[in-house]
Amino acid sequence: MARPLRVEYAGAFYHVMNRGNRSEDIFLSPYDREKFFDYLATIVERFSIKVHTYCLMTNHYHLLVETAQPNLSAAIKWLNGSYATYTNTKRQKWGHLFQGRFKSILVQADEYLKHLSRYIHLNPVRAKLSAHPSEYPWSSYSAYIGKTQPPEWLETKWLLSCFGKSQKESRDNYKLFVEGADAMAVKNPFEDVTGGLILGDPDFVEWVKKTFLTEKNESGELPQLKRLKPKLTPEAIVEEVCREFRAETDKVIGKGAKLNVARDLAIYLSKQYGGETCKALGEYYGQVSGAAITMAYNRIQTAILSDKGLKRRLSRIQKRILNI
Repeated sequence: MARPLRVEYAGAFYHVMNRGNRSEDIFLSPYDREKFFDYLATIVERFSIKVHTYCLMTNHYHLLVETAQPNLSAAIKWLNGSYATYTNTKRQKWGHLFQGRFKSILVQADEYLKHLSRYIHLNPVRAKLSAHPSEYPWSSYSAYIGKTQPPEWLETKWLLSCFGKSQKESRDNYKLFVEGADAMAVKNPFEDVTGGLILGDPDFVEWVKKTFLTEKNESGELPQLKRLKPKLTPEAIVEEVCREFRAETDKVIGKGAKLNVARDLAIYLSKQYGGETCKALGEYYGQVSGAAITMAYNRIQTAILSDKGLKRRLSRIQKRILNI
């Protein structure tokens, strides 16, 4: 199995997640969770990691962290290894505790971090482990709203500063931001992840690619970056769209009937992941104008906000074309 791609640099923010092997529980008691917190405190000191948000579920955990040095892999490897050793020793078990290597998404500050923190803090409500996010004892939410004292290793000031100038204002606004949302309806931020790796706007994604995907890096300085997926071709995208909709290729590529959702979705994905200009995509999709490509893109972008079925189809195609 290929190692997960990591882009590591000083000052980067990441969402980190790991799940129990075969989706089995990794936390069996309150003491297990407290022990995990002890290891978190250690990586904060030992690796200069800042933990901004956490949520320990039953068979997995979520962290939102910031690295002062390009050492995310070393820090999380130590965290997972230490906790796995503790667990196996305590239960006299052998083998893997976690399901493969941890997953990490590089996240752009500030707006994306706000929504990601809310999504993480609402996890227990979505999973029906708690009726209210402040009632769940194993997330950082209660510390954010002032219900409990934050542990010394938890950094809350930076994120709260995005919600107000005073402590009270920021806590009140953050509470409204989280609790004012329908936990079941909050958009999953990971639907907007590019290449299974980056969560941010197009400019941030392009900056990451230009900064780290250089000939110098690919020649050996950062060899793990060689595996960043290339831009996808319209042909590869159309193939998966046809598979999803059980449609013929010419029905997706060629212009014709109006309200051709499969065609619009293929155009949307081609524009999102292909890197071609609208003019070039227009030539591929039946010799239409660049404006027609933009209109199709906008139709899908609007439709997925209300059409859950279409949203699910989009998610399935994205997972296949990005291999995530």
